[in-house]
Amino acid sequence: MNTSDFYYDLPKELIAQDPLLDRSSSRLLIMNKNDGNIKHDNFYNIINYFKSGDVLVLNETKVIPARLIGTLDEKIVEIFILKRINEIDFECLVKPGKKLRKGAIVNFSNNKLSAEIIDVLNDGSRIVRFKFDGIWEEVLNELGEMPLPPYIKHKLKDKNRYQTVYAKNEGSVAAPTAGLHFTNELIDSLIKKKVEIAKITLHVGLGTFRPVKCKNIEDHIMHKETFYVSNEVANIINKAKEEKRRVIACGTTSVRTLESISYTDKDGVEKIKAISGDTNIFIYPGFKFKIVDGLITNFHLPESTLLMLVSALCGRENILKAYNEAVKEKYRFFSFGDACFFI
Repeated sequence: MNTSDFYYDLPKELIAQDPLLDRSSSRLLIMNKNDGNIKHDNFYNIINYFKSGDVLVLNETKVIPARLIGTLDEKIVEIFILKRINEIDFECLVKPGKKLRKGAIVNFSNNKLSAEIIDVLNDGSRIVRFKFDGIWEEVLNELGEMPLPPYIKHKLKDKNRYQTVYAKNEGSVAAPTAGLHFTNELIDSLIKKKVEIAKITLHVGLGTFRPVKCKNIEDHIMHKETFYVSNEVANIINKAKEEKRRVIACGTTSVRTLESISYTDKDGVEKIKAISGDTNIFIYPGFKFKIVDGLITNFHLPESTLLMLVSALCGRENILKAYNEAVKEKYRFFSFGDACFFI
């Protein structure tokens, strides 16, 4: 398949610039793969599409304020944290790259933080050593900005609106945006309906949003992302698969985690392992899902790996049909936009 097979036309005015006041009041498009029928609803009614005994998998990663603005020789520069290596060293993107060479030292406001470029990697990213007083997380929270995608032009007034209500484990540089629609009250309602909640962690990297530049999608190389799945979660999901109950993933990050660690037991039942590690799984049409029976997700960019993933679940023609319907109905797109439930 070609990258261009996953193109759709999106008017710029449908790209959501701000989160809604009420997380759960976003619109919800529902599609069942079996018949391709589309329904329209609101997210706060998503409980109506769950059955007692379903398992809902949430990614409880927490976004760090990864964007730091500093100065080098009185010029404004930017350091974008990608991954922590140890207590003081981080892999980062920098801008402008020509100024931020090995040995360069960047200062930040009030001199609470400085950064030295230790090394330049082959892909252009840098190893940056930070010097600071106090606790790193507190310094970063004070000086860092939330790493909003480039298509969002408005400034985020409340950092918590780019976090899920269940965010716990710091490490992402982008939010698992499908989860932004959930409120604590909505999760409580699902639990009352006897929907089991299973929480995994996958730290979202910027590579998720990097464009596919090759013509043939099979030539695209996926980035690696770190994940963690506990014994408790593996037991919940494995029991559900044994009893033929549905596993519903919230977000493409949950899908990638679950399908990365799936295996078939001696009785032919698809299960997952309790494990931590990295995954660079690339899911596109032709992929055989072993664990996931449904997906809650936002609308994704044209020609993106995320659009390819949802096309693998429900079929490319079905997905493009749903997206074109959403454009016609003026849904709000991308990170702060509306949601889909693909079954």
